Order: sequence, then structure tokens, then C-alpha cells
Amino acid sequence: MNRFGKTLLVLALVGVVAMAFRVSWNALRDVARVVGADATAATLYPFVVDGLMALALVATLVLTEERDKRFALRVLATYTLASLILNYVHGLVPELHGHAVDWGRLADWDPANWALVLLATSLPVGSIYFGSDLVAKVLHHRPTPSDGSADGRGAGVSAPLPHTPEQPAPEFPHTALTGAPQVTSEPVLAQVSEGADAVRTPHPYTPHALRTPELSAQEQADRQAQFEEAELERMRQDARRTYAESVQAARPLSARALGEAYGMSESWGRKQILAVREGDDSDRPHLVAIGGA
Repeated sequence: MNRFGKTLLVLALVGVVAMAFRVSWNALRDVARVVGADATAATLYPFVVDGLMALALVATLVLTEERDKRFALRVLATYTLASLILNYVHGLVPELHGHAVDWGRLADWDPANWALVLLATSLPVGSIYFGSDLVAKVLHHRPTPSDGSADGRGAGVSAPLPHTPEQPAPEFPHTALTGAPQVTSEPVLAQVSEGADAVRTPHPYTPHALRTPELSAQEQADRQAQFEEAELERMRQDARRTYAESVQAARPLSARALGEAYGMSESWGRKQILAVREGDDSDRPHLVAIGGA
């Protein structure tokens, strides 16, 4: 439905509610006069009852938590039923409008009269209590995201993709760089073999091996540092190989593109390019001029 249709629907609802309030206002005012209210209080009495109904209806539309919404609906149903009973009594006893009945007398049967008087006099007090509670719930209400995520991101919104360079590193057959330092993978292999030994479950019928003493904190830190250094060196070798392959393809990568391709900075990529160039210079033969006598 478009905005014009929604606006028209809301205006129609407001008109119907206003006319229904005017019809109910006459009956509630006469009941308030019979139970002892003066002219001003009797005039304001319908606003206390039907006004709280409107407040409970708005709170039901605003609140989203199930417990608060159920409470607002119960208040709306209770006051709707009370207003209906008082309007029904006014219809059964038309003399209430002309003040032809005794003061405080809404029914001929005493128990029914006591119940009706208690209902009519308790509604203003209940409006104060329930109205304050509803307003407090609405003011302290925090709408929750429709998808329930903790960071407020919609379920249909995908996570941002990682930034990739405009010119990704081309894939070429790996060629060995002449003069490039080779990295030994012994620390990495040692870490992998130790992890495999730790996960391996011993056979129940084989004798248990002797437990090796646990590593100290310093040894663990040294091994972790060796592992990280080996990973960094492997990344450097891959980056240098990628740059060399791009040079062979006559499309050399820039320092920024090379760094972003490996999740590093532009200065890091520049260092790898310089290392490749220095390696190439060291492999070239140096000519020495020999002066004649």
C-alpha cells in the first residue's frame, strides 16, 4: 500500500474512534455523576476510561517484546470490557441521563449495585497506575533488529569483501629465481610432526611411551617466534616469485599492488621488489676494463 492509502486509512480510523468516543462519552459522564462526581469530574471521566484504551492501543503497536505487548493488550481488553459494562448499564437504565435515580444507585439489586459502583470508581485509579506503567515501558523500549544480529547488520547484507588490487598478480608457471635465498622448512616440519604426535591416540595394547617433559614458557615463545619468522619468509619468497613472473610477462606489478595482494603495505611490497632486483644484479657478470700498457 502506498503512502496516500496508509494516510487515508489512518485518518478513517481516527474518525471512527472519535465518533465512538463521543457516543461512549455520554454514558460514562452520566455514570460518573450518579457515583458522586461533580460536573467537571463527570466531564473528564470519559477521557480517563476511553483515553487509557487509546494509550494501550498505541503501546501495543509500539512495543515489540512479547511480555510488554501482552501486558498492553490485557490493559486494553480490561478497560474495553469495563467501558462496555458501563455503557450497557446506561442503556438498561435510561433514567441515568435525567438524574431520575438515587445518588450512587446503578442497579436495584444491592450486590450488583456495589459491584458496578466499585467498577466505576476504580477505573480512574487504575488509569493512573496502568497508564504510568505503559508510558514507562514505551519510553524505555529499545527496538531490536529484525534479524537478531548482535551488531545490527541485516541478514540479507553480506559482509564486505576484502580489498583486492586493481591488477591482481598474474598466475604463471613457477620458475626458480636465480640467486634467491632458499628457506628451510625444518621448524615448520617440526611443529607439524609434534602436533601429529600429540593428536595420535596410542594403541591400548602397546606399552606407553615415556612422557617428555613439558616445554618452558621461554622455549614455547622461541618456537612460536621461529614459526612466525618461517611463515613471513615464505610469504616474502612467494611475493618475490610473483613479481619476477610479472616482469617476465612484461607486466611488472607496482609496490602497492604487490603489497595488497599479500595483505601487506606498499613499503613491504617495495622491499620485495628491491630484493628481486638486487638478486638479478648480483647474478649478472661484471665486466672489468683492462687498461693497455
